[in-house]
Amino acid sequence: MASPRGLPISSFIVLTLFTFLPNPATSLRTSFIKLPGSDGSLRSSAADTYCESWRLAAETNNAGTWDVIPSTCVDSVAGYLNGDQYGSDYGVIADYALAFAKTVQVSGDGKDAWIFDIDETLLTNLDYYKAHGYGSEPFESNSFNEWVVGGTAPAFEASLRLYNALKELGFTIVLLTGRDEHQRSVTETNLRDAGYSGWERLLLRGPEDQGKSATKYKSEQRSKLIEEGFKIRGNTGDQWSDLLGFAVADRSFKVPNPMYYIP
Repeated sequence: MASPRGLPISSFIVLTLFTFLPNPATSLRTSFIKLPGSDGSLRSSAADTYCESWRLAAETNNAGTWDVIPSTCVDSVAGYLNGDQYGSDYGVIADYALAFAKTVQVSGDGKDAWIFDIDETLLTNLDYYKAHGYGSEPFESNSFNEWVVGGTAPAFEASLRLYNALKELGFTIVLLTGRDEHQRSVTETNLRDAGYSGWERLLLRGPEDQGKSATKYKSEQRSKLIEEGFKIRGNTGDQWSDLLGFAVADRSFKVPNPMYYIP
Protein backbone atom coordinates (compact mmCIF):
# COMPACT_ATOMS: atom_id res chain seq x y z
CA MET A 1 0.00 0.00 0.00
CA ALA A 2 1.28 3.45 -0.84
CA SER A 3 0.89 6.62 1.21
CA PRO A 4 -0.09 10.04 -0.21
CA ARG A 5 2.31 11.44 -2.71
CA GLY A 6 3.63 7.95 -3.36
CA LEU A 7 5.84 7.66 -0.24
CA PRO A 8 6.32 4.17 1.15
CA ILE A 9 4.21 3.62 4.25
CA SER A 10 7.28 3.37 6.54
CA SER A 11 8.59 6.75 5.38
CA PHE A 12 5.16 8.30 5.87
CA ILE A 13 4.95 7.05 9.49
CA VAL A 14 8.41 8.40 10.33
CA LEU A 15 7.61 11.75 8.74
CA THR A 16 4.33 11.93 10.62
CA LEU A 17 6.02 11.19 13.95
CA PHE A 18 8.61 13.92 13.42
CA THR A 19 5.83 16.33 12.55
CA PHE A 20 4.25 15.89 15.99
CA LEU A 21 7.41 15.52 18.07
CA PRO A 22 8.21 18.74 20.01
CA ASN A 23 11.20 20.78 19.10
CA PRO A 24 13.83 19.95 21.74
CA ALA A 25 14.98 23.56 21.86
CA THR A 26 11.43 24.73 22.43
CA SER A 27 10.64 22.08 25.07
CA LEU A 28 13.67 23.09 27.10
CA ARG A 29 12.46 26.67 27.30
CA THR A 30 8.70 26.37 27.42
CA SER A 31 6.51 23.96 29.39
CA PHE A 32 3.04 23.79 27.89
CA ILE A 33 1.97 21.13 30.41
CA LYS A 34 3.03 21.89 34.00
CA LEU A 35 4.17 18.67 35.61
CA PRO A 36 3.56 18.04 39.33
CA GLY A 37 6.35 19.56 41.38
CA SER A 38 7.87 21.52 38.52
CA ASP A 39 7.21 24.75 40.42
CA GLY A 40 8.64 23.45 43.69
CA SER A 41 5.26 22.44 45.09
CA LEU A 42 6.29 18.81 45.35
CA ARG A 43 9.10 19.68 47.72
CA SER A 44 6.79 21.84 49.83
CA SER A 45 4.10 19.17 49.84
CA ALA A 46 6.58 16.50 50.90
CA ALA A 47 7.81 18.71 53.75
CA ASP A 48 4.26 19.38 54.91
CA THR A 49 3.48 15.68 54.86
CA TYR A 50 6.60 14.87 56.84
CA CYS A 51 5.85 17.59 59.40
CA GLU A 52 2.31 16.36 59.94
CA SER A 53 3.72 12.87 60.48
CA TRP A 54 6.35 14.22 62.87
CA ARG A 55 3.68 16.08 64.83
CA LEU A 56 1.63 12.87 65.12
CA ALA A 57 4.71 10.98 66.33
CA ALA A 58 5.41 13.69 68.91
CA GLU A 59 1.83 13.81 70.18
CA THR A 60 1.65 10.02 70.53
CA ASN A 61 5.00 9.91 72.37
CA ASN A 62 6.60 7.89 69.59
CA ALA A 63 9.22 10.55 68.86
CA GLY A 64 10.82 10.01 72.25
CA THR A 65 12.75 12.83 73.88
CA TRP A 66 13.28 15.87 71.65
CA ASP A 67 14.60 19.37 72.30
CA VAL A 68 13.31 21.55 69.47
CA ILE A 69 10.97 21.06 66.55
CA PRO A 70 12.60 20.22 63.19
CA SER A 71 13.71 23.39 61.41
CA THR A 72 11.81 22.35 58.28
CA CYS A 73 8.59 22.20 60.30
CA VAL A 74 8.45 25.75 61.70
CA ASP A 75 5.96 26.95 59.09
CA SER A 76 3.88 23.79 59.42
CA VAL A 77 3.70 24.05 63.21
CA ALA A 78 2.95 27.77 63.00
CA GLY A 79 0.15 27.11 60.53
CA TYR A 80 -1.32 24.45 62.79
CA LEU A 81 -1.17 26.59 65.93
CA ASN A 82 -2.58 29.69 64.26
CA GLY A 83 -5.21 27.88 62.25
CA ASP A 84 -8.52 26.27 63.11
CA GLN A 85 -7.20 22.72 63.58
CA TYR A 86 -5.44 23.40 66.89
CA GLY A 87 -8.60 24.71 68.54
CA SER A 88 -10.65 21.94 66.99
CA ASP A 89 -8.31 19.25 68.32
CA TYR A 90 -8.46 20.82 71.77
CA GLY A 91 -12.24 20.95 71.65
CA VAL A 92 -12.61 17.30 70.65
CA ILE A 93 -10.37 16.16 73.51
CA ALA A 94 -12.28 18.34 75.98
CA ASP A 95 -15.51 16.77 74.74
CA TYR A 96 -14.15 13.25 75.29
CA ALA A 97 -12.94 14.20 78.77
CA LEU A 98 -16.33 15.61 79.70
CA ALA A 99 -18.12 12.57 78.30
CA PHE A 100 -16.00 10.36 80.53
CA ALA A 101 -16.52 12.62 83.54
CA LYS A 102 -20.28 12.25 83.19
CA THR A 103 -19.92 8.48 83.66
CA VAL A 104 -18.16 8.86 87.02
CA GLN A 105 -20.26 8.42 90.14
CA VAL A 106 -19.14 11.45 92.12
CA SER A 107 -19.43 10.61 95.79
CA GLY A 108 -20.00 14.12 97.06
CA ASP A 109 -17.35 13.84 99.77
CA GLY A 110 -14.95 16.18 97.95
CA LYS A 111 -12.48 13.41 97.24
CA ASP A 112 -13.21 12.85 93.55
CA ALA A 113 -10.37 14.85 92.05
CA TRP A 114 -9.58 16.02 88.55
CA ILE A 115 -6.05 17.28 87.94
CA PHE A 116 -5.10 19.96 85.45
CA ASP A 117 -1.68 21.09 84.32
CA ILE A 118 -1.47 24.84 83.68
CA ASP A 119 0.86 25.86 80.83
CA GLU A 120 -0.49 24.81 77.42
CA THR A 121 -3.37 23.12 79.24
CA LEU A 122 -5.37 25.81 81.06
CA LEU A 123 -3.32 28.78 79.88
CA THR A 124 -1.80 29.25 76.45
CA ASN A 125 1.67 30.74 76.04
CA LEU A 126 1.39 30.87 72.26
CA ASP A 127 2.26 34.58 72.12
CA TYR A 128 5.54 33.83 73.88
CA TYR A 129 6.40 30.97 71.54
CA LYS A 130 5.49 33.00 68.46
CA ALA A 131 8.38 35.27 69.40
CA HIS A 132 10.68 32.26 69.89
CA GLY A 133 10.25 30.29 66.70
CA TYR A 134 7.28 28.16 67.77
CA GLY A 135 9.58 25.81 69.65
CA SER A 136 12.43 25.81 67.11
CA GLU A 137 14.66 27.70 69.56
CA PRO A 138 16.13 26.04 72.67
CA PHE A 139 14.09 26.80 75.80
CA GLU A 140 15.42 29.80 77.72
CA SER A 141 14.10 29.82 81.29
CA ASN A 142 14.88 33.46 82.09
CA SER A 143 12.86 34.88 79.20
CA PHE A 144 9.99 32.45 79.85
CA ASN A 145 9.92 33.38 83.53
CA GLU A 146 9.69 37.04 82.52
CA TRP A 147 6.66 36.11 80.42
CA VAL A 148 5.11 34.24 83.38
CA VAL A 149 5.60 37.24 85.66
CA GLY A 150 3.72 39.35 83.12
CA GLY A 151 0.65 37.24 83.88
CA THR A 152 -1.07 37.80 80.54
CA ALA A 153 -1.49 34.22 79.29
CA PRO A 154 -5.10 33.71 78.15
CA ALA A 155 -7.25 30.64 78.71
CA PHE A 156 -7.93 27.92 76.20
CA GLU A 157 -11.62 28.21 75.47
CA ALA A 158 -12.10 24.42 75.46
CA SER A 159 -10.20 23.96 78.73
CA LEU A 160 -12.19 26.68 80.47
CA ARG A 161 -15.39 25.05 79.29
CA LEU A 162 -14.24 21.65 80.57
CA TYR A 163 -12.99 23.11 83.85
CA ASN A 164 -16.32 24.77 84.63
CA ALA A 165 -18.32 21.70 83.60
CA LEU A 166 -16.27 19.49 85.93
CA LYS A 167 -16.93 21.85 88.84
CA GLU A 168 -20.66 21.67 88.14
CA LEU A 169 -20.45 17.87 88.17
CA GLY A 170 -18.93 18.01 91.65
CA PHE A 171 -15.28 17.22 90.96
CA THR A 172 -12.58 18.70 93.17
CA ILE A 173 -10.11 20.58 90.99
CA VAL A 174 -6.40 20.26 91.67
CA LEU A 175 -3.86 22.24 89.65
CA LEU A 176 -0.46 20.58 89.36
CA THR A 177 2.17 22.64 87.56
CA GLY A 178 5.91 22.63 86.97
CA ARG A 179 6.04 26.32 87.86
CA ASP A 180 8.00 27.22 90.99
CA GLU A 181 6.50 28.11 94.36
CA HIS A 182 7.71 31.70 94.14
CA GLN A 183 5.41 32.12 91.10
CA ARG A 184 2.30 31.25 93.08
CA SER A 185 0.85 34.75 93.37
CA VAL A 186 1.29 35.72 89.72
CA THR A 187 -0.02 32.31 88.62
CA GLU A 188 -3.16 32.63 90.75
CA THR A 189 -3.80 36.13 89.43
CA ASN A 190 -3.29 35.06 85.82
CA LEU A 191 -5.66 32.10 86.26
CA ARG A 192 -8.38 34.28 87.75
CA ASP A 193 -7.95 36.95 85.09
CA ALA A 194 -8.34 34.21 82.47
CA GLY A 195 -11.64 33.07 84.02
CA TYR A 196 -10.63 30.18 86.29
CA SER A 197 -11.78 29.97 89.90
CA GLY A 198 -12.71 27.52 92.64
CA TRP A 199 -9.74 25.15 92.55
CA GLU A 200 -9.00 23.19 95.74
CA ARG A 201 -5.21 23.01 95.45
CA LEU A 202 -2.50 24.72 93.44
CA LEU A 203 0.62 22.55 93.64
CA LEU A 204 3.93 24.10 92.54
CA ARG A 205 7.56 22.97 92.72
CA GLY A 206 9.14 23.64 96.08
CA PRO A 207 12.87 23.70 96.87
CA GLU A 208 12.79 19.94 97.46
CA ASP A 209 11.42 19.35 93.96
CA GLN A 210 14.15 21.15 92.05
CA GLY A 211 16.08 18.88 89.72
CA LYS A 212 13.41 16.20 89.58
CA SER A 213 12.00 15.16 86.24
CA ALA A 214 8.45 16.29 85.63
CA THR A 215 7.28 12.68 85.60
CA LYS A 216 8.79 11.97 89.03
CA TYR A 217 7.68 15.28 90.58
CA LYS A 218 4.09 15.02 89.39
CA SER A 219 3.82 11.33 90.26
CA GLU A 220 4.94 12.11 93.80
CA GLN A 221 2.38 14.88 94.13
CA ARG A 222 -0.41 12.61 92.89
CA SER A 223 0.72 9.93 95.32
CA LYS A 224 0.40 12.38 98.21
CA LEU A 225 -3.14 13.21 97.13
CA ILE A 226 -4.06 9.53 97.12
CA GLU A 227 -2.56 9.13 100.59
CA GLU A 228 -4.92 11.91 101.71
CA GLY A 229 -7.86 9.91 100.42
CA PHE A 230 -8.38 11.59 97.06
CA LYS A 231 -9.50 9.46 94.12
CA ILE A 232 -7.90 10.83 90.98
CA ARG A 233 -10.66 10.37 88.45
CA GLY A 234 -9.19 12.40 85.61
CA ASN A 235 -6.03 14.19 84.57
CA THR A 236 -5.53 16.65 81.72
CA GLY A 237 -2.16 17.85 80.47
CA ASP A 238 -0.19 18.74 77.36
CA GLN A 239 2.86 16.62 78.26
CA TRP A 240 3.10 12.89 78.71
CA SER A 241 5.03 13.65 81.89
CA ASP A 242 1.83 15.25 83.22
CA LEU A 243 0.04 11.93 82.87
CA LEU A 244 2.47 9.01 83.15
CA GLY A 245 4.52 7.58 86.02
CA PHE A 246 2.81 6.21 89.12
CA ALA A 247 -0.37 7.15 90.99
CA VAL A 248 -2.02 7.84 87.65
CA ALA A 249 -5.62 8.89 87.07
CA ASP A 250 -8.48 6.60 86.12
CA ARG A 251 -8.45 8.36 82.74
CA SER A 252 -5.86 10.76 81.37
CA PHE A 253 -6.38 13.17 78.49
CA LYS A 254 -3.44 14.50 76.46
CA VAL A 255 -4.10 17.85 74.79
CA PRO A 256 -1.96 18.88 71.81
CA ASN A 257 1.35 20.70 72.11
CA PRO A 258 3.84 20.41 69.23
CA MET A 259 6.11 23.18 70.56
CA TYR A 260 8.09 21.48 73.31
CA TYR A 261 8.68 18.26 75.21
CA ILE A 262 9.23 17.94 78.97
CA PRO A 263 10.43 14.54 80.26
